[in-house]
Amino acid sequence: MPVIETLVGVPALIFVLVAIVINVVALGLVPEGRRPGSAMAWLLLIVILPVLGLLLFLLLGHTHVPRKRREEQRVAGDLIRTGLATMPPLAPSPDRPDWLDSAMALNRRLAWLPATQNNTAELYPDYEGSIQAKADLVRTAERYVHVEYFMICRDSTTEPFFEALLEVAARGVKVRVLFDHLSTFGLPGYKEMLATFDQAGIEWRAMLPIRPLKGQWRRPDLRNHRKIVVVDGRSGFVGSQNMIDSSYHNKKHEAAGRKWRELTTKVEGPAVLSMNLVFASDWFIETKERLKDYVQLETFPDGLGDLTSQIVPSGPGFPDENNLRLFNTLIYGAQERLSITSPYFVPDDSLLYAITTAAQRGVAVELFVCERGEQFMESHAQCSYYRFLLDAGVRIFFYPYPFVLHAKHFSVDDHTAVIGSSNMDIRSFNLDFEVSMMGTGGRFVAQMREVEDMYRSMSRELTAEEWKKRPLHKRWLDNVMRLTSAYM
Repeated sequence: MPVIETLVGVPALIFVLVAIVINVVALGLVPEGRRPGSAMAWLLLIVILPVLGLLLFLLLGHTHVPRKRREEQRVAGDLIRTGLATMPPLAPSPDRPDWLDSAMALNRRLAWLPATQNNTAELYPDYEGSIQAKADLVRTAERYVHVEYFMICRDSTTEPFFEALLEVAARGVKVRVLFDHLSTFGLPGYKEMLATFDQAGIEWRAMLPIRPLKGQWRRPDLRNHRKIVVVDGRSGFVGSQNMIDSSYHNKKHEAAGRKWRELTTKVEGPAVLSMNLVFASDWFIETKERLKDYVQLETFPDGLGDLTSQIVPSGPGFPDENNLRLFNTLIYGAQERLSITSPYFVPDDSLLYAITTAAQRGVAVELFVCERGEQFMESHAQCSYYRFLLDAGVRIFFYPYPFVLHAKHFSVDDHTAVIGSSNMDIRSFNLDFEVSMMGTGGRFVAQMREVEDMYRSMSRELTAEEWKKRPLHKRWLDNVMRLTSAYM
């Protein structure tokens, strides 16, 4: 018996010692560069499950891309800054509040790109109509077409866009396509799409590829979530819509009649140069090719449009959470009205406080979200914030099931609106490469108001009384899922 007890005791002692060593090392390493809440969540997991917690931390605990990729992005950023160094900041204007100029300066300092005037923008809330408009724009190309999507799939809905790409490529227009690797390679017809690109002479690259056998590895949930189309450096599209059928080819969603609702904007003017530079930086990182002949500033006639616009790229390659800082700045600047649309709303403390503070100081704040989310963990985490928002005076509107309101935008008073690929959640701030457009101009904001009015007419308002009756088991699940956001 003593021998058996000794044999049993030695492994247990070794495990305890290993656990102590892991916990001591984690205590000093995990908090570095993290918010206290995130650090505490990781430390708690490692204390409870030392070995498993450490393995998960090594796999998912780092929100930055590999060092080589960060260096490539730094080089791309330096090239862009140098090329745009002679462009002065905009002069103050009575058409925008003074504090907005400081937001533009912030964007340029953190994300390279200046604000520009003399732009136009047209919103497209119709899913198929947006794809057709992009196809029509592509057909006007004379020199090049640049396409960048989180997900791109050739199907019956997107066929007009692919036909346009093939048509212009056949007459000698240079076409380049970027797409997120993990999000696209499993879609129907993936190999056939690439074969078609190759046959047509369309250049393509998968962004953030994971190919362990080729030495390409990183945290697997870091994604390039951008959606950009640029034609000849003069016109382009940016917004929330992926290039895929509105059912996303999910059989359960198809059976339920579930379709995505998006919002994109067609932009014309000097802001398109910035959109093209975002594409060029991603192309450079994936291919090492500098597209200097394709990113030159075009000339536009005076009086083209009244939109002052600034493109803001963000993502794990940017250390300062450019999109979050912009959003907070604009929200704190709101004086009368703030309207937010975000399918995934899991804010960090700073954003939550900015929104609730706006409501508490008298700003009319509204939030449009899906009545029923399609992602289990994110949806329940999102629900955990509703009571806090309602208590602060935020009006919450549920966009009706079975539709998924996937649009991502918000407007501030009657002067500024933001549209792009970025959700108001921790993933979009820390893990995904995003691109947003901030626009200041009466016509653009008026268009955004029309879209918001349409949402409101279709949606049901959530009341505090209704939410207080939420079943205890759902509230418990909401709070548990909220904890998972700390691991991002």
